Amino acid sequence: MSAPAAPASRAWADRYEMVVGLEVHVQLATATKLFCNCPTTFAAPPNANTCPVCLALPGTLPTLNAHAVELAVRAALALGCTVHPLSVFARKNYFYPDLPKGYQISQFDRPLATGGQVAIGESPEGAPLVAAVTRVHLEEDAGRSIHDRFDDATAVDLNRAGVPLIEIVGEPDLRSSAEAGAYLRVVRQVVQYVGASAANMEEGSLRVDANVSTRRRGDTGLGTKVEIKNMNSFSAVERALEVEFARQCALREARRPIAQQTMLWDATSETVRPARSKEDSHDYRYFADPDLPPLVLTSEWIEARRAALPELPAARRARLREQFALGGRETEVLTGDPRLADYFESVARVHGDARAAANWVLRDVLAAMNDAGLSLAEFELRVRPADLAALLDLVRDGSLSHTAGARVFAAMVRTGEPPSRIVEREGLRQVTDDAQLGAWVDAVLAAHADEVRRFAAGERKLQGFLVGQVMKRSGGTADPRRVTALLLERVDGR
Repeated sequence: MSAPAAPASRAWADRYEMVVGLEVHVQLATATKLFCNCPTTFAAPPNANTCPVCLALPGTLPTLNAHAVELAVRAALALGCTVHPLSVFARKNYFYPDLPKGYQISQFDRPLATGGQVAIGESPEGAPLVAAVTRVHLEEDAGRSIHDRFDDATAVDLNRAGVPLIEIVGEPDLRSSAEAGAYLRVVRQVVQYVGASAANMEEGSLRVDANVSTRRRGDTGLGTKVEIKNMNSFSAVERALEVEFARQCALREARRPIAQQTMLWDATSETVRPARSKEDSHDYRYFADPDLPPLVLTSEWIEARRAALPELPAARRARLREQFALGGRETEVLTGDPRLADYFESVARVHGDARAAANWVLRDVLAAMNDAGLSLAEFELRVRPADLAALLDLVRDGSLSHTAGARVFAAMVRTGEPPSRIVEREGLRQVTDDAQLGAWVDAVLAAHADEVRRFAAGERKLQGFLVGQVMKRSGGTADPRRVTALLLERVDGR
């Protein structure tokens, strides 16, 4: 069943308010699962990463992964949460084909951490927008049901069963799909900066469930919430929220009840459809896991993890703006991924001109990664920060024209060679000798007599064309400033 059509008049959008709380599941960057030594590698053959513990065979016992605890604590502290010295693992009972135990080991009334917040920007009036984090807790992942492999059956892959997660539960403080998108981007940046997770939605290491309700503007109570699942990108989350908001507003306008249920997002048709009625906490029959003792952390251990936190995204943006005199949009993009920010700072430190480094990283580096389908880690193996800085040095000191610099950069991306080797092999060092430059200028003037006549008569826009022809003839090695001067001398002297 898809969403009912919205009313012909959109006036309801002014009468109702969207209320959103997000549950973000983040896969922790451990080599092994939460309670066993099975690997967490992505895209392994189905059911290859399994053992008696994560398959829940009789007689097996879980053993907690200490690295997962550390990563979870780092993420919670970076989100401003209070990490509790004592937390308790609980069994969350439900029955799906991809849940071998018949329950999931999670945390319920004694979670790892509570009470954080996420700064998501500013209101139109300039006030800070902050969304509260209710809790961060540790849990194991379920397996994966695959419905499109066979025509008449569902396949089950248990590689993911037991993979360590944190669930970041947000308060219903978000009032638009845009705010929800901003919240998710900040959360992803934070967990990436502290090294807790790759937070890659395409690989499922960051997954989002959205709880959305509506209420009349001015009301303070909460309406019936509907959970939306199956969203695999931030844009999908934003679009799904808009569709569900319209569905709920249409029901309100028609004076029809809104059922508490779980909906699935269909990105192809851009509709939501019911999956099942929404469970409450008592439906899961939580109780403390008898096989796992309470998790006890000393205050000294927690404070040591707090002291070891790296510079977080907001602080890094502020520092880059001040230290390198960069604009707000530039710092937003550069700090969107901590590895990109590291790459930029390395280039800027070696080259010395932060403005040039930012321009090349934001324009050429990102374009080259996109065109070649490379991750930043793969790109950096080909174009090391020191090599890009060396290329920028050659352009700054006049050894290379900007045109030749672009050619050298493209060759660096293809071959992984340093710029000096490419420059010498391809003869791209900038020519400043007036005799050679003059010969190229004379050849262009002779070949384009009509354009020269019009340029001399005052059609000055042709200067760029003529200079470009000289640069083309020189293979991009001519000094464009000296070419321009010689061109004007030749034309004005006629």
